[in-house]
This record gives sequence, structure tokens and C-alpha cells, in this order.
Amino acid sequence: MPATDLPLLIDAALEAGRIATRYSGTQAQRWDKPDGAGPVTEADLAVNAMLEEHLCSARPGYGWLSEESEDSTDRLSRANTFIIDPIDGTRSFAEGARTWAHSIAVADNGEVTAAVIYLPMRDLLYAAAQCQGATLNGEAITTSDSAELLRSDVLAAKPNLDARHWRDGQAPEFKRAYRPSLAYRMALVAQGRFDAMLTLRPSWEWDIAAGDLIIREAGGICSDRAGQQLIFNNAHPRLNGVIAASALIHAQLSAKLDPVGTGIGT
Repeated sequence: MPATDLPLLIDAALEAGRIATRYSGTQAQRWDKPDGAGPVTEADLAVNAMLEEHLCSARPGYGWLSEESEDSTDRLSRANTFIIDPIDGTRSFAEGARTWAHSIAVADNGEVTAAVIYLPMRDLLYAAAQCQGATLNGEAITTSDSAELLRSDVLAAKPNLDARHWRDGQAPEFKRAYRPSLAYRMALVAQGRFDAMLTLRPSWEWDIAAGDLIIREAGGICSDRAGQQLIFNNAHPRLNGVIAASALIHAQLSAKLDPVGTGIGT
């Protein structure tokens, strides 16, 4: 249940931070995953091992989905599943930057019910449980009250502005910014520091599961690029992009986006 899972996730996230910060980012051993899947460091693996042992021991009936674990179809038969990114923003971690995060969530029959995003180098712990609101370091947070896309601050990588993504072949005007960790981008929207975030390419569940609940509990809306509700613990754990924003900005972005990315600018 969310009420009992959230304290477990918070404890696990804090321990993950203690483990990860023992490694000096630029000195940590690093490897490149096969097929261009990105880097992994010894810190990712150490955090993943701790989380799997700690969380699965506490909830032996839950499934397990993590970026750094071999996937198993066993999770598909479980009502509840942990969805984990041990370190979101591994490149930033390896470069010695501070904008990487631990992303930890529980999905119950496809819907996230408890979630934590923790940035130990910035002392930022975002948390949410279903129907209990979202917090940052224990204080309630809400999404922004921005009502006009033109004046909005949107977190998005530059390729999201490509003409092919937009119905009229041109991205709308807004102020664009970027942060390397997708989980952190979502947390910043929940906090109200930014009005929206976009990622229009297929997205791994472990990058966005925690942020999905935190944004929704902060009063925002989180969907795929076609405006559909996000469902987690899929057989292929990848979703059709993410639009996360305050309610009014989400509606405006959705109206301008081409849901399949084949607008007239293709």
C-alpha cells in the first residue's frame, strides 16, 4: 500500500545516496553498455545491488524492474512492481556534476502509487504517495499556475523542437531549458520551478515512473506524447514519450504536438 511503501522508498533512497557519494564521479570505474545503451559505473551497480536486496527483502511479493538488472517476465505476474533507476544521469555522475538522481517507484497494476526522486549532491528529496500529495524535503509542493504557453519555462532537449513533432510544422514559442536527469526534470515541474517538460522519443519506464506520480500528486498532468495516461510494468518497458506540466500548459502543448511525430515539417 502507498502509505507503507513510501517510508521504505525514502529509506532506500537515502541509503542509495550514501553509497553513490562514496564514489568520486570522475574516478569511478565506467563501462559502455552494448548497443549504444549508454554508460554505467560501479556506483550504478553498487546502488542497484543494495536497492534490490533491501526492497525485495522488505516486499518479497513485489516484482522488480531496474535499468541495471536483467529483466524477467516474472514481474508481469505481480500486482506490485518496483521500478528503479539506480542513478538517473549517469553521464553527469561520471563527469562529477551534481544533477544526477535516484529514481524509485512502486507500480500497482500499472499505476504508480509511491515514488521518490533523490538528488543527494543537492540535498533534494522529492516524494509522493497516492492521494497524499507531493513533497520536497517534507514540505508540500505544487505545480506552477502558469496559464500561457508563450510565457512558460519548459524543460526539453533541443531535438524536441524539430518541425516533425508539431502539427503545424513549427514548435511553439516558449523558454527552453535543460537538465541531464529526466527524473530531475520531472521533479522540477512538480516543484513549480518549471511549467512543463517534454521528451518526445520512446522513454524507459524507470526514468519516468517516480516523476509521473510526484507530478500528479503536485497537481499536474503527466501523459505520453499522444495525451494518453501512462501505464507501467509493461512487457516492453518503454513508453511513447512524456508530456508533464501544469494542467493548462499540458492542454496547450498537447494541442500543438503531432501525436505520432509526422507533422508537415517531416
